[in-house]
Amino acid sequence: MDLFLSLAIGLLAGLFLSRLARRLNLPAVTAYLVAGVLLGPYVLGLLADVPAFGFLGHIYFTDVKNVEGLHIITEFALGFIAFSIGNEFRWSSLKHIGRQALVVGTVQAVFTTAVVDVALVALHFAFPSVLSLPSAIMLGAVAAATAPATTMMVVQQYKAKGALTSMLLPIVALDDAVGLMVFAISYGVAEALIGGSVSVISVLLNPLLEIVCSLVLGLVMGLLFAWSEKYFHSRAKRLSISVAFVMLTVGFSIVEFHIGEVKIAFSSLLSCMMLGTVFCNISDISAELMDRLDRWTAPVYILFFICSGASLDLRVFGNLMIVVVGLAYVLFRLIGKYYGNYLSCRWVNCDPNVTKNVGIAMFPQEGVALGMATAAAAGLGSDGEFVKLITLFGVLIFELFSPMLSKFALIRSGDIQSTEEISVRGKTLPPDV
Repeated sequence: MDLFLSLAIGLLAGLFLSRLARRLNLPAVTAYLVAGVLLGPYVLGLLADVPAFGFLGHIYFTDVKNVEGLHIITEFALGFIAFSIGNEFRWSSLKHIGRQALVVGTVQAVFTTAVVDVALVALHFAFPSVLSLPSAIMLGAVAAATAPATTMMVVQQYKAKGALTSMLLPIVALDDAVGLMVFAISYGVAEALIGGSVSVISVLLNPLLEIVCSLVLGLVMGLLFAWSEKYFHSRAKRLSISVAFVMLTVGFSIVEFHIGEVKIAFSSLLSCMMLGTVFCNISDISAELMDRLDRWTAPVYILFFICSGASLDLRVFGNLMIVVVGLAYVLFRLIGKYYGNYLSCRWVNCDPNVTKNVGIAMFPQEGVALGMATAAAAGLGSDGEFVKLITLFGVLIFELFSPMLSKFALIRSGDIQSTEEISVRGKTLPPDV
């Protein structure tokens, strides 16, 4: 009962705060994150032991362990978000932007890692007692990751369409694939610096296998999905089988095993993106299904951001060294993302509106980065724990402010034509810009 009460309170808090966000010209995703922070263990959760507010102790968002236990909602939502992004890889569109998206997606991720690495390694040599060399290298890799969920939510809320949106979603997808590879290589280097030995298998083979295995899993599931849906003709059953295949893909992605030193693992993001890509290019009803699926998953997405906000650890502001290194990380990641996208877009002659704005729309950072930081904390001891704290600091800043910047970039590029909405009662709601 406590869980259902918590989810209901979270949904209501996010929905009502989104009305306030409209008045303040903010995207709804910012409201959902703020609602999670307010309901989380570091705001209302602090009152759970106060007699007058004892009922708060029954709300899952106010307890750190309970919030961590809600990861199933995060995995579920990210699967659908990745599936939606995969549906943007239609062959008819990729024929025009495929090469550009591939170059920009790859170059900007590597460029961002290089910029953050150079800056933080320099900070290490200036203050070696504050920031270790392995931590500096790992943070450069984490900086490459972008939050597909935030980008997708802003695009969907304002029904953005145009050159920037067409380029942005494929780049976000490629960014995570490249980011996983860069992270694995950096992880191997950091391990070597700490332990004094280098493993070619862990540095090169394992990350490459993860990407290949994820794409193969998505391909197989996509083919099965396209074959299965032909046996169902009602909209409700087609919607149900869509949900089933996304859940199956996420479930299989959790499987992990070792063959000697070789690790066979999957990325649920890459697998679900491939699932969506294969399905949209084979099925002639994919557009209709995606429209219905987007409506069904709206509450799941809201809960995803509520949980994300509740998991943001506000205690990172209490350590001066974390704040100093965290601000450096945030600043140089912004520089890397903006100029990495700008320069690579100039290189492949992208639309000027894309060139000027895509870097700004790539600032969000959340789930993938936290996953990388958690892996670093689990395997690199105190250096990994420091990486996780800095990543938490960066995610807190980026997730609260980057949705507004993504909205700004989409408006400036002309992809958001109007922010007026028509309610179900036929009334025109006031614009939020």
